[in-house]
Amino acid sequence: MDHNRTPLFTALTGHAAKRPIQFHIPGHKTGVGSDPEFRSFIGDNALSIDLINIAPLDDLHQPTGVILEAQQLAADAFGADYTFFSVQGTSGAIMTMIMSVVGEGDKIIVPRNVHKSILSAIIFSGAKPIFLSPVRDANLGIDHGVTTSSVKKALSRHPDAKAVLVINPTYYGVCADLKEIVELVHSYDIPVLVDEAHGSLIHFHDDLPISAMQAGADMAATSVHKLGGSMTQSSILNVQGPRINQRRIQTIISMLTTTSTSYLLLASLDTSRRNLALNGKAIAEKALQLAQYARRAINEIPGLHCFGEEILGTEATFDYDPTKVTVHVRHLGITGYDAENWLREKYNLEIEMSDMYNILCLVTPGDTQENVDILIRALAELSKETHNVNHSNELVIHIPEIPQLSLTPRDAFYGDTEIVPFKESAGRIMAEFIYVYPPGIPILLPGEVISQDNIDYIVDHLEVGLPVKGPEDRTIEFVKVIVETKPIF
Repeated sequence: MDHNRTPLFTALTGHAAKRPIQFHIPGHKTGVGSDPEFRSFIGDNALSIDLINIAPLDDLHQPTGVILEAQQLAADAFGADYTFFSVQGTSGAIMTMIMSVVGEGDKIIVPRNVHKSILSAIIFSGAKPIFLSPVRDANLGIDHGVTTSSVKKALSRHPDAKAVLVINPTYYGVCADLKEIVELVHSYDIPVLVDEAHGSLIHFHDDLPISAMQAGADMAATSVHKLGGSMTQSSILNVQGPRINQRRIQTIISMLTTTSTSYLLLASLDTSRRNLALNGKAIAEKALQLAQYARRAINEIPGLHCFGEEILGTEATFDYDPTKVTVHVRHLGITGYDAENWLREKYNLEIEMSDMYNILCLVTPGDTQENVDILIRALAELSKETHNVNHSNELVIHIPEIPQLSLTPRDAFYGDTEIVPFKESAGRIMAEFIYVYPPGIPILLPGEVISQDNIDYIVDHLEVGLPVKGPEDRTIEFVKVIVETKPIF
């Protein structure tokens, strides 16, 4: 295929150049009806291609023209049989791939540290999740992925599962042996779904982990906007193999997608695919070199540690993506959240995420040597202010056991509920989510029995300022639980 072509973007710019008289939405009509300040800032070029699914521009819900061509080029670039564009982010792509293979009562094997979109899809579909515990890293205080042996054990107990979902790579960039997991699951003739939100570059460079399509997975939801250069909220769903019904996917993704699809987002997917197909190795190489430069420099700063290849060698750490720069700050006597706030206030520097012990910095093709040097200089100053000044916190790996799932998530979410004080909710059945975002991993989800350990763990996160979210009560003083049946006698 000719990856110099951008069928959708070219059609959009060609249509805009004709300056047709528009009696269709959007109402701003190439920006003329926009707020003047917004128009001046965004620019007329962008507003001129903020269009709608008129005939010359194809329709994402039933593509037959330039969108179909753009998706076919993307499939070729990412090594898939089919690629579907998503303007609902990777969350929409993840929900699509799950809902296309499971229905009410079907089992799906998933890691417990999944993104909330996966659990949303489980609620919508009525599926029953079979949770796998991720491997906890006792040195860093983070979760890795699930292992082949844990998947094997789950399959032996639940050979009737309709799908297995794997995260590759994790938010922190660590991978298990995805190819081995895929081969194992396929021996049961079960499809493998991959949350590849943080892996849009990995397909394009041999020094990065294997991609889902290269590993033989059946479907993968990939955030092109996170690392691949497209606009926020634009993602793709890659599909291959005989276990997946392509027409079913088109039906599901259409059900979950707005009918007013953003052509700006779609055009950014089309052009980012071109850039990745033609220049992916070179731009990934740039990001890799900058990230490894940052890693080496950070590891020279007293009190800081940034893991690299030394983390490899276990079943849960088969490979890693060096562009995810995880900085362990515990020895500075501060939390990751403290470090994030300090970097923002002192250096106007925003990181991707913080947790109790770490901060995560993403180095992408959009970074420069100057940006990375500022990060290194900032971390050096942070170390100077805190190292050997603050007391170094002990790393406490206190993660509650996976709660008992006493109702399916959908039955709990839509069940009869009442509001109770969170600190007094031990023993009750949760009817909403509690999660830390980013990365959006639930601590409690609908249908699980709340334990005192869960309560203590969440309160600890709240007290250090980590972003705990989910319940309707944003203060998390109260939570929604299932109404308990009153005893007859």
